[in-house]
Amino acid sequence: MKILGLFRHAKSDWQDPRARDFDRPLNDRGRQGAAIMGRHIRDHGVQWDRVIASPAIRCAETIEIACEASGRPVAVNWDRRIYLASSATLADLLRETEGDPRSVLMVGHNPGLEDLIFDLVPDDGSSPLRDVVEVKFPTAAYAVLELNIDRWADLADKCARLVHLTRPRDLDPELGPASF
Repeated sequence: MKILGLFRHAKSDWQDPRARDFDRPLNDRGRQGAAIMGRHIRDHGVQWDRVIASPAIRCAETIEIACEASGRPVAVNWDRRIYLASSATLADLLRETEGDPRSVLMVGHNPGLEDLIFDLVPDDGSSPLRDVVEVKFPTAAYAVLELNIDRWADLADKCARLVHLTRPRDLDPELGPASF
């Protein structure tokens, strides 16, 4: 069995209309979400053998703040192919994982991360958390999937079970959607 973690970057800042999408930093709410999720990921207990991430500024800041809040620095393998990648591209990247680590945490973007969950987890009621993802996999959401494979090269559709899902609002209601 392999374990796959998916961590979507925290909420980014749209204030500077001239900034390239790749260069958008986190906003204040995003920094708060990254910190609370960093502590949650630490406390959840999975030890990530490999962390691969998009080098977009919002992903890099999410990781930096999450690590600082958790007190656990991590070595990150930056891969530009994760930036705004499709589910198929993300799956290919996972299949290429060298050294066959037991667990991989991928930090990236939607819709790719959300679609990867839909591709890997069957829609047959075996993973009730999948229904939550169908509503939304929001910024700074963290999911853990157990994959019924022995090697990353064997990754295939419908091989996983979604066993954990936490959103910032689950830990602090102030980080949920704005009320009007």
